[in-house]
Amino acid sequence: MALALLAGGCAEQVAPPAEPTSLSQALTQAAEARPAPAAAPVGLALEVDGGTGIPLKVKAGQSFFINQIDLRASLTATRDEGVDGLRRTGDFSQLPWQGVRLVDEEPIPLANPDGTFTRRRFYRDAQWMEQPSVFTVQPVDARGRPTGKTISLQIGKDDRFKSNDDFFIRRLRAIQWTNDCRTATDCRGAKNFSEEALVEVRNARGDAPSFTLSPDTRALKLDWSLRPGAPYTIPVEQVAWPTYSYGFSIDVKAVTPARADGTYAPGSAITFQMALRDGAGKRLHPESSMPSYNEVTFGQNEPGIQYYRAFAFIDPTATYYRRKHRERMLMTQIIGPAQRIQPIRSIVELDAFLGPDDVQTIATFERDGVYAQFQTFPPSNKLFGGAFFPEQGGWDAPVSTSWTYQLPANAQPGTYLVTVKGRRVYLGEDIPASRTIEIQVGTQQHTEANLTTGSCKTCHTEGGEFTKVLHGNDNRAACAACHAPLGFELEGPIVVRTHFLHSRSDRFEAPKQQCATCHVTKESTQRTSKAACLSCHKSYPDSHVAQFGPIESMYVGGGRESFQQCTGACHKTHPGSGF
Repeated sequence: MALALLAGGCAEQVAPPAEPTSLSQALTQAAEARPAPAAAPVGLALEVDGGTGIPLKVKAGQSFFINQIDLRASLTATRDEGVDGLRRTGDFSQLPWQGVRLVDEEPIPLANPDGTFTRRRFYRDAQWMEQPSVFTVQPVDARGRPTGKTISLQIGKDDRFKSNDDFFIRRLRAIQWTNDCRTATDCRGAKNFSEEALVEVRNARGDAPSFTLSPDTRALKLDWSLRPGAPYTIPVEQVAWPTYSYGFSIDVKAVTPARADGTYAPGSAITFQMALRDGAGKRLHPESSMPSYNEVTFGQNEPGIQYYRAFAFIDPTATYYRRKHRERMLMTQIIGPAQRIQPIRSIVELDAFLGPDDVQTIATFERDGVYAQFQTFPPSNKLFGGAFFPEQGGWDAPVSTSWTYQLPANAQPGTYLVTVKGRRVYLGEDIPASRTIEIQVGTQQHTEANLTTGSCKTCHTEGGEFTKVLHGNDNRAACAACHAPLGFELEGPIVVRTHFLHSRSDRFEAPKQQCATCHVTKESTQRTSKAACLSCHKSYPDSHVAQFGPIESMYVGGGRESFQQCTGACHKTHPGSGF
């Protein structure tokens, strides 16, 4: 499990026409009644699972571009064969698998309901992952005849960019799941295996080709150049008068009034309220409540609200390697004061998520030098409690749009950041959004974060802007509270994930050892810990193994001790760091 911007504004919805009174009026209405398109093309998310296209509903008359494609092939096995079963069976069996190799593995810390554990092994470098390929999307009618132009999309390969690549993010890999390990590190005698191959491409770059579906379009035919003559078919239903507009935004406000000078006193309890809206500003839920977890995840969920869904029995995720964009957590945090924001290394226990409190305290001044709290929606005791203890009915409870943060009595003066982030999936569009507001605590003086890394915009452009990827949030100061190490997800901190992603990605053009590419000061690289080193390095000397134990986690090196500073004297420099 893992806890895993604004979209372009859309035109207001046009009301459906009145019933025609004559044939001529009916014909006139048919010609004029197509809904007005949004101001800009809308990005579509396409999915194929096991060779079957997942049906797609879209707004009639809208202009689109392809923003996301997810392909998955899977099978089960009773013996440990890595991912060789995928070579023989399923719609990926005809792909060139030469060169595939195991590159990483990681257990899931939490035990399965039967007391066993799950291990994940990650495979890369198969020929189909490394050679450039092309997707083509062709709208067709009910008989398979073309109804519009063919869209060609250059996928490139699972490493370097080329100028004609059409997506910022492209990840092609295979995973083996061992589901009945004796312990988190011992899978001897296991007989319950799953194998899957994945293609994830998303975040269209630059001027993505747009298209509008004709009224007689009934499907999209998706061809992959590595599977010639074997297209996937994605059924399409066009909705003439959708209830909501495309797009997603989040409003956040403090309900508790500030003092006369506009500040809040240390020790204050401050209630906040949010509203999720479509691109035209229409609320997606009643003012004081949102639907239950069951209604959102397993019901009709017309407005497209999303809650966390990365449970093992729904759609598990793995940082970098598997579908983090589909985790879809709706969540809020407070962190401050801004001038003291830093990575949080205290581990948040699972018991805190299952306890009576809706809000979890993530960091304290005494322990972490900064204060932070967060809350999930639904609150974690219902969200995770509903998974572990379904008889308690947590997944059937309505979800409030309000929550309360408790400032500590020793709250340091300055600017505190309050953020809500989430994701909306509506009529083919799958997009993130976030909103950060500021409150003043103990002073009217505005304070700012002193980040130890520089701007990411040198690389994160052309579909990779932080307003589009991740949570649609380009305020990096507003990340640390949500991204703390969790007892069941130690790789949560941004520092760990950033090192891990960029060390595994062959698209990061700078030398991996050159810390100065991102870090702005030498001092910011000198807090040595397992998590700091082994989120990037895959090995360390035998002397370190003897003294500190073997590497057990590809994310943080070891276990809970991985965030402790080794010593102030070790690893004060890094060869090739640029400092």
